[in-house]
Amino acid sequence: MEITDDKLLRIALITSLIGMIGLLIFTPTIEVKKVKIEDIDRGMIDEEVCIDCVIMDMHTSSSKSSYFLTVNDGTGQMSLIIFEKQAAEIQSNNFDINDFKGKNVEVTGKVTEYNSELELILSSGDSLKITN
Repeated sequence: MEITDDKLLRIALITSLIGMIGLLIFTPTIEVKKVKIEDIDRGMIDEEVCIDCVIMDMHTSSSKSSYFLTVNDGTGQMSLIIFEKQAAEIQSNNFDINDFKGKNVEVTGKVTEYNSELELILSSGDSLKITN
């Protein structure tokens, strides 16, 4: 059997379609891992995690476009960084970031390391939710 350009194109298209269908089926079932701060380690860098915590402290950058929060879940504390894009998304949902201070929240973010300290970077404006 000789493989022609036409047959190769059909094989590539079918394989691509099967892959896209698989992505559509399995993507909604992928969930972010819920963890405690004490369990976050350097092996989790670049992973997206979810924590339930309280926002203890809050500072803004010198340009007032980014926010640096300290979060605590009872097992430890760490920094949560909210960059300008995520801050704008939060504010477009009629929330003021300062209103989150002292509240119980659910945070979804990416684990990163800066100056030898682990921190979370907020994934999106919808990744910071007040809980009861």
